[in-house]
Amino acid sequence: MVTGFDGRGAIVTGAGGGIGGAIAKALAEAGAAVAMVDRTADALRHDDRHLAIACDIADPTAVDRAVAATLDRFGRFDILVNVAGIMIYKPITEQDAADWQRLLAVNLIAPALFTGHALRHMPSGGAIVNVASIHAHRTSAEVASYAASKAALVSLTRSTAIEGAARGIRCNAILPGAIDTPLLRASPNIAAGIEVIDPADIGTPADIASLALFLASDGARFVSGAELVADGGRMGRL
Repeated sequence: MVTGFDGRGAIVTGAGGGIGGAIAKALAEAGAAVAMVDRTADALRHDDRHLAIACDIADPTAVDRAVAATLDRFGRFDILVNVAGIMIYKPITEQDAADWQRLLAVNLIAPALFTGHALRHMPSGGAIVNVASIHAHRTSAEVASYAASKAALVSLTRSTAIEGAARGIRCNAILPGAIDTPLLRASPNIAAGIEVIDPADIGTPADIASLALFLASDGARFVSGAELVADGGRMGRL
């Protein structure tokens, strides 16, 4: 297990979900004080050391308040992990402007706003990890807005790595494949057979958490602007 996060603060969005929850838990176990951000704080860990923040990240003012609450509680944050995301299952012909705007507000604009705060407030040595998706490169029908948002998040990762370099801040992206989460189990594309996944190609949230922990650690000090695929090798066989 990666250790050495004592004295560091972290923000994890989507911390009430499968991947976000696993990452928040891994960071906490490694010694970080974690601000766990999700739409509701009911299921989030909240104690003398960690902070649960109910936040609709589609609201820019709520993002500002979440960062302010983290700084007020911890005095700093050294790690940002953008996990929160939503999917819309519709053909492009049926997705209207409201669909696109709602999805991009969560999947792209919110990570960009959290990143802006990170570049302003993080000390040198800080790390940003964006959880994108293999849909950024290879996708399927009826998830165009999701795939586009994740491709844009990978692009944001590269730009952040460039702008963060002068500040000593790294940024990397993880592109998970099929991970055993409620989002995967609720997929109508899988239920309808539009997307077929071998059970052997389904990973766990802990698989992504261990990679996020490494990218946030000093062990990855020479890694920035990278996109790491974590799909059990599935994409290489498609």
